[in-house]
This record gives sequence, structure tokens and C-alpha cells, in this order.
Amino acid sequence: MTPTGTTRPATSAVKTISRGHHDAGANPLRVILRAFLTIWSVPKARIGVALLGVFVLLAVFAPVLAPYGATDNSFDRSEDMSAAHWLGTTAAGQDVLSQIIYGARVSVFVGFVAGLLSTIIAVLIGLSWGYLRGLAGDVINFIVNLFLVIPALPLMIVIAAYLQNGGIGMIVLVVVITGWAWGARVLRSQTQSLRSRDFVTAAVFSGESPARIVFREILPNMTSLIVGSFFGASTAAILAEAGLEFLGLGDSTTVSWGTMLFWAQNSNALLTGQWVLLFAPGLCISLLATSMSLINFGVDGLSNPRLREGAQR
Repeated sequence: MTPTGTTRPATSAVKTISRGHHDAGANPLRVILRAFLTIWSVPKARIGVALLGVFVLLAVFAPVLAPYGATDNSFDRSEDMSAAHWLGTTAAGQDVLSQIIYGARVSVFVGFVAGLLSTIIAVLIGLSWGYLRGLAGDVINFIVNLFLVIPALPLMIVIAAYLQNGGIGMIVLVVVITGWAWGARVLRSQTQSLRSRDFVTAAVFSGESPARIVFREILPNMTSLIVGSFFGASTAAILAEAGLEFLGLGDSTTVSWGTMLFWAQNSNALLTGQWVLLFAPGLCISLLATSMSLINFGVDGLSNPRLREGAQR
């Protein structure tokens, strides 16, 4: 027989394991700071953070930084680059540089909002799908596979054409509807691998509900994967917004990099020698999407210490 006081009951040990697991993440500010320093230690991610910071500043301070209003068409049409108009003017008499600065607002907004909403849906469905078994898991499996099988671009075009002239909200809705399935599948695979870990087993034996186990035990161990999924979804959202606007499926009165490309194509900018009307917004779209991808190199260091150590050498 076990002497009294030498061992604790199984339920007490289970609670201790669970409590120790929660104490590890008791200080969220310290965790966030440590995560940022880890990302910043990777040179590629540092470049991505700097680029993203520039575009965020452009979006926030656009009224201060832009020399003219985004829709001010009181200038001569199709002017070349000059001291008054550094990038020239459009065929409608609008300053190109001002539109570039104001256009950052739409891309940054769509990227962050659509990326965040897509990630939230992916987390909710992916974690539930990975933990649940039986009929509920089979239903989620069918829905996710259905969205994965349907090509994303044609689906976006069909939905955007049906909801045409819905503004930026319509673009965000289309991107969210078509952009959550891949992240859900990745998170489901990770959830299945964590479901058999000791701390999850301890939580089950202690009588915790499935929802609490999923969101309090499993979710904190997938932070780096979720952050990476967010930046991937944001990159896809930025490119999707620009593509839909370029095809004329968005609100053509909105000043964005995608609508700039749309109007430049309509005015035959290349044939008239105004290549900057296509090059400038295209470069901005590429740099913003690249910044998100570069930050992902730092996010990998959060979950892989080998990558973190290699980046510091």
C-alpha cells in the first residue's frame, strides 16, 4: 500500500498538470513581446515588418502625406512626371502619387480585416474538426473539402459579379468566404497531433468540457501556426482585392491600387507612354504582399527553435 502523504490522488495530479500548463501563458504581454523579438531577430522578417510599417503609416496618415485629394480631378489630363506631380496625372486629371497614398488604405484594410476574419473562421472550424469525432467531424470534413475542391478564383468572380457594387464590404466578404478552408485543414492536422498529448489527456480526466479543452488547452499551443495562417490569409486577401478591382468587379469609384490598374487599362496607359500608372500600383501591391510573406519567416521561428537559432548566427 502507498504510505499516506507520499503520493497525491490521480485527480489532484491531473489538476496540477493542467494548472502548470495554464501558468506558462499567464503573462500575455511578456509572451507577445517575446514573440515580437523572435520575429524581429530574423533578417527577412525585419525587412517585412519595416515594409508593412511603411504601408500602415501611409494608410493612417494619408490625408497628411498626400499632396492633393484622392479624387481631385482639377489638373491637366495625362501629365508627365513633374515637380508638381511627381508621378504625373491620370487620364481623368487626378494626381497619381495622391492616389497611391490613399490606395494604401483599402489594401491594408482589406488585408487585415479579411485576413483576421478568415483566420477566426479557420481556427473555429479547424480546431473543432480536429477534436470532434463521429457525425459532426464528417459534416465539417464534407464542407471544408467542398470549398477546397472548388477553384477559388472562379468562385470569387461569380460571387463578386452577383454582389457587384457592394463596395469594400463585398470584397471582404468574398475573400473571407473563399479563403478560410486551407487554414482550417492545416489547423485540423495540428489539432489531431495535439489531441493525444499528456496535458490534453489530463484535462479530459479532470472533467473539462470539449470546448474548454480545445480553446484553453490546445489553442495556446498553436499560436505560431495561427499567426502564420493570418499573414498567409492577409496576403491572399490583398492580391484577391487587387485582382477583383482590376477585373472591374468592385466599386470603380473607390480609390485603390486595384481600381488604379483598372482605369489605367481602360485608358490604354501603356500605349500612351504612361507606364507609371500600371507600374506604381503594381509595385505597391507586390511590396505589401511580400512584406507579409517575409514576416512569415520570423513566425516560423516561434514554433521551430532551430530556425530561431540559425537566424541569430
